[in-house]
This record gives sequence, structure tokens and C-alpha cells, in this order.
Amino acid sequence: MLKKELTFALDYALNKGFQIHPNAFEFLENVDTKKLEKIIKEIVREKTKQKLFQINQDDLEDYFGIKEDKDLQSEYKVLFDPTSKVTSAEGISGYNSLFSSRFKKLKKIISDRPESKMIKSIASIKTAKLDEDVYVCGLVTSRNSQRKVTNLVLEDPSGTVDGIIFDNELQKTADSLLSDQFVMARLGVGKNSGFIIKDLISPDIPDQSSNRSESETFALFLSDLHIGSKYFMEEEFNELVSWLSSPDSVARKVRFVLICGDVVDGVGIYPNQDKELVCKTTDEQLEKLASLIDKIPDYIKIFIMPGNHDPGRRALPQPAIPKKFNSRLWEKDNVVMVGNPAVVSLNGVKVLMYHGQSIDDIVKTTPGLSYDSPTNVMKHLLKARHLSPIYGSQTPIAPEVEDLMVIEEIPDVFHVGHVHRAQLDMYKGILLINSGSWQNQTPFQASVGMVPNPGIALMVNLKTFQVLHQNYNPRLDNILQS
Repeated sequence: MLKKELTFALDYALNKGFQIHPNAFEFLENVDTKKLEKIIKEIVREKTKQKLFQINQDDLEDYFGIKEDKDLQSEYKVLFDPTSKVTSAEGISGYNSLFSSRFKKLKKIISDRPESKMIKSIASIKTAKLDEDVYVCGLVTSRNSQRKVTNLVLEDPSGTVDGIIFDNELQKTADSLLSDQFVMARLGVGKNSGFIIKDLISPDIPDQSSNRSESETFALFLSDLHIGSKYFMEEEFNELVSWLSSPDSVARKVRFVLICGDVVDGVGIYPNQDKELVCKTTDEQLEKLASLIDKIPDYIKIFIMPGNHDPGRRALPQPAIPKKFNSRLWEKDNVVMVGNPAVVSLNGVKVLMYHGQSIDDIVKTTPGLSYDSPTNVMKHLLKARHLSPIYGSQTPIAPEVEDLMVIEEIPDVFHVGHVHRAQLDMYKGILLINSGSWQNQTPFQASVGMVPNPGIALMVNLKTFQVLHQNYNPRLDNILQS
């Protein structure tokens, strides 16, 4: 049924002897109702002068100044997806392969630094007589601070070394290191033949200029829809989807939507979850997701990755949501199903997508970090050049033959979800986006004092990296952090 305001506006045109082309109806349904009568009257006046008595979509696009940009780029490429690369080994040998792969990849990354030319194996420095400082690299296996001294243990394939840190500033650096994180250390010999750590160097991100799109194409960044939960903001999300088909000048330039995990709420993820579900099965939840995505214009490419609530493997890295759970998603021409993590190129702009499960472990073990500021945790991951360094904590990690969580490709945009806090930041030219959620605060979140800011849509101009946001949440205190 047509809106009352639209009916009045169209009656005015018809009474003036005009015909309305069918393609104009859908367009007008997305126009602000308060402006409809004024718009129709002005178009009727102009076309009467031209002695043209039909109103079509072209007329409306001309009026709004949003004629489709034929030069608008919409090229994409999946640069990395773990789905086909997952080859889990078993037991101790599997984890040995994983950590050996991590060490080799990160040592290769840090080899670009001038100090790397002086790296020695840990075994060799224990047997040699050292007259000057040496460099070693390894994974952090232990960190212990007592009084004014920090003890750090590093491990490489040849063995382990125990070093002591006396410098106050360097102790702060050591305190920020994550378990199993790769680091390069400068060592000197102490008076009692022990090793003193004089410097710590993470692989980190080099300063660089970012790739940009040639045209002002926009990408919409989303995460944590939790479809199936009674706290899913369905009405607000539908508003956003409708906006994508609207005459809004930004909406008309959106060509990519990236959904960074937890697209559904899942089943049996936590105790008594069934009491909070409106869709009781995963199939039902995914079907609802597919129905919502059907409303997004076909010219928009949609990337979907799994999170810890979605069906399939829970351990990292995660393959894409298996086709058996909803083949309709896989068969849609404008949907690209990827694993977690993934790297996609949008008009040449490299976007690293990662759901963000390891944030839980890092917040618990690193002083000064919290769920309230997820982009600070994201900076830690970039410095470590690894998405989930800590093994044996809350985040399950599979014993892959190759460590697929190393950040080998330097991104232009780093997109994460999981913590339901929308926030923006920059780090060494990389745009950091935590895209928040579309789920209102749950009882569990309230019980632990977690306050999400859901319902914020983030749009990035891939040419300028300007970020626009729209808040679909009616709460006045629901703001974007930056």
C-alpha cells in the first residue's frame, strides 16, 4: 500500500494530465514524505514547460542531482581467505608446526629492519664469548615483573633465553608484550654472566602511504548483527537497508558492504541462550539473514565472514560459513563468503577483516587495555603483526601447519567487530574501524557492565578515507567513539 503522502502527491500529478512511470514509484517510496508534494509540484511545473507529460526515475534523479556515476569504480578481489588453506595437524607436532611457521614468517617481516643483520640464534649466544651486544628474536614464553626488575623469557627454534630488564621505560614496553608474541631483543652480558635486555623491537607496521580508490566509491562496514536474538535491532537494520536503495547521494555511491562476523546469534553458544532467541535454529537465523540481504541492491557486493556465534568451525582461523547451512547465501551473485580473517581489495584499497575473538584474551592480560577502546587493542595486533598471539587462553586456535593469523599483507583499512563498540582511529596510515553491532544490550552484557553503542552505520569514502556515520539508535547517548 502506498503511503498517504505519496498518494496525494501522485494524485496532483495525475490531475495535471501526467503519467507516472513504474520505475518512479519505487524511487518515490524512499523519499522523505515531508518533501514529496513540493518535489512533485516542481517537477510537474518544469516538465509542463517542456510539454513532456510523464514522470520517470530519470526526472527524479535529475531533481536530486544523483544521476548514477557511470565512472564509479566497483572492482573487488579476495587477496586472502583461509577457507581453502585450512589443513589442521594433530597434537604436539601440529602446534610445533604452527609456532615454527609463526616464527619464520615474523622473522622474515622483521628482516627489513637494519638490526636484523645482527640476529643470532639463542643457542649460539649461550656458547659464545660475547664482547658486545647481540640481537636475538623469539616468541615471549614468560614475563614476570617484581619490584624494579622485569624478567623476560624468549624462545626460538634453537632454545630459550632468560633476560632481565632494569630500564623503567623498557619495562613498560615489556609489560605490553603478549604471551607468544614475536619480538627482537638487544642483549648485553651482565656482571654475573646473565643477559640484560637493552631494547625490544616488535615487527610493527612501517610508515607507508595507503592505497586509494580512483573514484568516490563508498564501503559500508558492519558487524555483529546477531540475527535470531530478540535483542537484534531488526527495525533499525531494515531502515539502514532501505537507505541503501534511497536517493541519498551517499547511498547511491555505496558499492560494498563488509559484515565482520556474528551475522547470527547461533544456538547453544552460552547457557540458557534459547530464552533469548526468536529464531530457535541456525537454519532459521541464516534464512532471515538471506531475506534481509535480498533487499540490498544487486549492484552492491556483500562480503560475509564468520564470528564465534556463527555455524562452522569455532577455532581460528575459521573457514567461511559452510554452504550446507544456507546454500542461498552462497548462490547469490552479489554475496562473497569469506573466512576469518580475510583480506579483500576494494578498488585497490586493501581491507583486513577479522572478527576479533582474541580481544578477550588481550584485554584480560594487558594493563591499560579495555573493551571500551577496541582500537587500542587493534593497534597492539598491528604492532605484533599477528591477530591472535596468545595460545591457551579463551580464544581457540587450531594447530594449523601454517600460521594463517600472521599479518603478512599490510592493510589500508583494518576492520574488526566482536566487542559491540563502534570506534574509529588511525595507526601509521591505516584506518582502524571497529564497526560495533546491531544488537541491543543483552542481560549478560549488563551484568558485566558492558555498554555497547549499537546501530551505528559506518561508511568510508575509499578515495578520501573520510568516514561518515549514521546513528539508527534512538538513544541520545549512543555515540561513535573516535
